[in-house]
Amino acid sequence: MTDVLDELFAVIEDRKVHPPPGSYTARLLDGGDEVLKKVGEEAMEVLLAGKGQSDQRLVEEAADLIYHLLVLLASRDLTLDDVRCELARRRH
Repeated sequence: MTDVLDELFAVIEDRKVHPPPGSYTARLLDGGDEVLKKVGEEAMEVLLAGKGQSDQRLVEEAADLIYHLLVLLASRDLTLDDVRCELARRRH
């Protein structure tokens, strides 16, 4: 079974190779600092949601942060497997 994160990352990678006009993801992958700013913004929103907002809001903000992290990884030619390997290394 394909994981939703793997599916999302595949879409992000496709946008990197075949950027459709008007694509938000393609714009983030354009090489500027916008994706870095969005990761910081979303991280702050996760903190605020975790501090005093509903569980649903925390889940929504976590999803936004994960999406932007995936775009940042793709922009640096890194993958989810790179993160998985690091987590596995830390586990042992």
